[in-house]
Order: sequence, then structure tokens, then C-alpha cells
Amino acid sequence: MPGFFFSHNNMSELSGKEDCKLAEGKGHKKKQKAFGADLKNYLKCMVPHIESGIKTSNSRNSMLSVEEVIQWSQSLEKLLASQSGQGVFREFLKSEFSEENIEFWLACEDYKKTKSDHLHGKAERIYEEFVQSDAIKQINIDYQMREATAKKARDPTHTSFDEAQKTVYILMERDSYPRFLKSKSYLNLLNQLQSNPSK
Repeated sequence: MPGFFFSHNNMSELSGKEDCKLAEGKGHKKKQKAFGADLKNYLKCMVPHIESGIKTSNSRNSMLSVEEVIQWSQSLEKLLASQSGQGVFREFLKSEFSEENIEFWLACEDYKKTKSDHLHGKAERIYEEFVQSDAIKQINIDYQMREATAKKARDPTHTSFDEAQKTVYILMERDSYPRFLKSKSYLNLLNQLQSNPSK
């Protein structure tokens, strides 16, 4: 059963059938039933009210299943393989003031797919934003790795940030990820989806 990640405050903002009609106007062609009579329509009504939930570029990604959310608990790799998982995990890291880790990891993933003639510009941006000693979103790597990464970024290849990315991944895997699985944001989302009847 697809579900949504939303705060309890947003539940109280529903004003009835009119909100459902607004949600249906955005591609939902199901016949409207009485408010609350059909759980699927009720959940569709939540779409316009998601303000503090996952911020994804594609509304399709904000739809979640119990199975997907449970998979996130199997490994950090599975969590990061999910667009929605990335969004929920990023919100959690923001609450811990460590979102630079996932932002750097995602920037590295994007960097690896970059065409060779654009590597230099992207390498410079990643270095300035995350690696240099006075970077605004400085990642937690030691001095030797910072220096080695700086050297690689000056003459960039597709693997210039691999070592630093691996270090940040291990840091998230050992530190933030276990806390995420015990966090209210993850457990509340899982409980909310599990409490909804199956399709």
C-alpha cells in the first residue's frame, strides 16, 4: 500500500472533499468517494498538505510502500539506492547538523557520471564546497586525505574523490545510519505505513 511521509499537524489541516478534488485535479482520475470512506482517496488528499515531509523532485518518489521502507533497514546501500530514502535520510542528517555527508556522497555519485570535459569545473566546486579546510560544508576527513584529495582534484579524473567518498560512506554507515534506524522519523514513518490496510 503506498503511503506518504507527513507530520501529524498536516493531518488536521484537511478540510474535506474540496481538498480531495484539488488533489484529484493533479492527474488522479478516480471517481471521488465520500471523505474518509476510501483510504486511498484519503491519502491522495494528503498530497497538497505535505509541507514538512520528503522534498523530492518527483512527486512519484514521495509515495512509499512498507516493503521499501523496511528495505532501508537492511543496509545503507539500499537506503541510498532509493530516492525517497535519500530524502528521508537527508532530513534526519539535517536534524543532526551533518547533512554535508550525504550531500558530498551524492555530489560524488553525480561527479562519476560527468563527461570528461566537465570534470575540472565539477571537481573544483566539490573541493571548494566540501573538502578544503575552510569549506562551508566541510566533511570529516583527516589531514592526509584532505591533502591527497586536493591534489587529485587539481588534475581530476573520474576517481578523484573515491577515497574521500568511501570514508564519508563508512562514517555514515557506522555512525548516522544506526541512529537513523532508531529515530522517530524512521520509526514513525514505518508505523504509519504498517497501520494502513494492505491494498
